[in-house]
Amino acid sequence: MSFDRSLKIAPSILAADFADFGREVRAVEAEGADWIHIDVMDGHFVPNLTFGPPMVKALRRHVRTVMDVHLMIAPVDPYIDAYADAGADILTAHFEAGPHTHRTLQAIRGAGMRAGLALNPGTSVEVAAPLLDLCDLVCVMTVNPGFGGQRFIHSQVSQIARLREMIGDRPIHIEVDGGVDATTAPLVAAAGADVLVAGSAVFRGGSVDDPSPYGTNIRAIRGG
Repeated sequence: MSFDRSLKIAPSILAADFADFGREVRAVEAEGADWIHIDVMDGHFVPNLTFGPPMVKALRRHVRTVMDVHLMIAPVDPYIDAYADAGADILTAHFEAGPHTHRTLQAIRGAGMRAGLALNPGTSVEVAAPLLDLCDLVCVMTVNPGFGGQRFIHSQVSQIARLREMIGDRPIHIEVDGGVDATTAPLVAAAGADVLVAGSAVFRGGSVDDPSPYGTNIRAIRGG
């Protein structure tokens, strides 16, 4: 992965057809997705349960872009090697998931992946300041994690702008996850985000047999 700040759309497969993930990934990439975002939830850290390393490993052979794995689990550290083995390019852990975030980020990088730090809406971006030199990505949650289709929290836009100031010229992506669509995307992009996670806003209206709406939706989110 080379670093650039161009706007990237990362469809969340949480909104795809669970019975046909492989074809969904290939279809959405063909329609213009830059990354593939995989939400891992444990039913403990967040009130939902999705899937774990075996599913991520099965998806790896279908993903041709960047596999962006977002862990909404606690604890994180015991599973880092499993997600490295599964083929994650980026592994993102929540600041709130444990007391030793610095060590977690070190371990993610040590396992050969890019390290992401996610921040819940109730967490100030200021907590990321001493961790930025261990981060390849900071994910600002613009909904409370756990479910797709929630309403965008507009107060997070100022948090994104503040984070952009803090990062300066460091090669760190700012990702935004939650409630991103063609209306909210320009707001977060203007604030400094360069990776936009979108689920229902990408997959709405399409299917693996008729994926053209995916492309239409991605272009709308991208702003052109």
